[in-house]
Amino acid sequence: MILEIGIAIIIGIILGTITGLTPGIHINLIAAIVMAGSSRLLEYFPALYIGTTLISMAVTHTFLDIIPTTFLGAADSDNALTLLPSHRLLMEGRGLESIKLAIFGSFFGLVAIIILTPVIIGHITAAYEIIKDYIQYILIGISIIIIKKSKEPKIAILVFILSGVLGVVVFSLKTLEQPLFPLLSGLFGISALILGIKNKINIPEQIKDLKLNIDNLKIFTNIIVSCIASLFTSFLPGLTSSHTTAVASAINEIKDENDYIIVNSAINTISMFLSLIALYSIDKARSGVIVTLSNIMSVGKLQILYFTAVCLITAFIAIFLTLKLERIFSKFMPRLNYKRLCSCIIGFLLILTILISGGIGIIVLVISTCVGIFCLLTNIERIHLMGTLILPVILYFSL
Repeated sequence: MILEIGIAIIIGIILGTITGLTPGIHINLIAAIVMAGSSRLLEYFPALYIGTTLISMAVTHTFLDIIPTTFLGAADSDNALTLLPSHRLLMEGRGLESIKLAIFGSFFGLVAIIILTPVIIGHITAAYEIIKDYIQYILIGISIIIIKKSKEPKIAILVFILSGVLGVVVFSLKTLEQPLFPLLSGLFGISALILGIKNKINIPEQIKDLKLNIDNLKIFTNIIVSCIASLFTSFLPGLTSSHTTAVASAINEIKDENDYIIVNSAINTISMFLSLIALYSIDKARSGVIVTLSNIMSVGKLQILYFTAVCLITAFIAIFLTLKLERIFSKFMPRLNYKRLCSCIIGFLLILTILISGGIGIIVLVISTCVGIFCLLTNIERIHLMGTLILPVILYFSL
């Protein structure tokens, strides 16, 4: 059994590496494929092993997705706020610093939330019962706060509404398969890659032996704030890690770009773990991976303990894997033709969109890319593009 579990973890790490390094390929897409073929998979593999692979994949993804965010300037919905700080460090030759900061945040965030889990489980059910009838108002409140903090609130509102209306329309298309894939690939992936080609970015040589000067007290504070903010938002639908980072900034103002990377990475991993806790404590699946997990097996106390161990084992492996891959990227990226690389990734995403979502998916991809480019050209924080998820959720709970 130990051998089989080890193999399941390794498969999850491989899948998480693919999703983490490839812009547009999200763990939720893999989870959807697994769910579609779950009846056949369960004929050959126990549900526990499939669940192990899913959780291992999710953890690995949260460690590795900082690499394309840093080197390609292509973020997903969870790292929208980390994009500028990490890409800026890359252009200063300090890409390794960005990766190490993210690893710090992800690992210590995971450890902290695991320590707090008994307390969370003991109180979260009662807390959720209090807020569940006010979810739409909480989402509206968080959106207003984030828009007011924007450099250009009027343009931020426009971006939020544009992406929100797009989300409402896309999710109403019954014939569209995997609507999130073309929608988020356009908003966060292809839009950034197109501007990367236009701006003719040349990645400088990266500093190899870079030492981090990190204040231990500051890390502790950032991790605690990340846990508090994640508890506030992880049990609400429609919110991403970027929204949680914005809430964390409201709790304890974050000005330093290094702190942003640590906090966002911590929240990314914490939110993944809390989605597992949400399934156990309030029977709500807040991510595609957990939706698939809930469809193939039940999760009780023993399963929570088991998956916690899987998370920790995967995290240790992911640390070394991320550092190794970062060194490979930092060595070869300055030598690669950035324009050609971005063009290849765009072509790859176009092909995947056709295969997964068909002709309608291409239309969605083009429109969402235009909205994403508009957001980037107006220098508005990309978190406002998440109106594409929040507005449909607000309408769902309001109507």
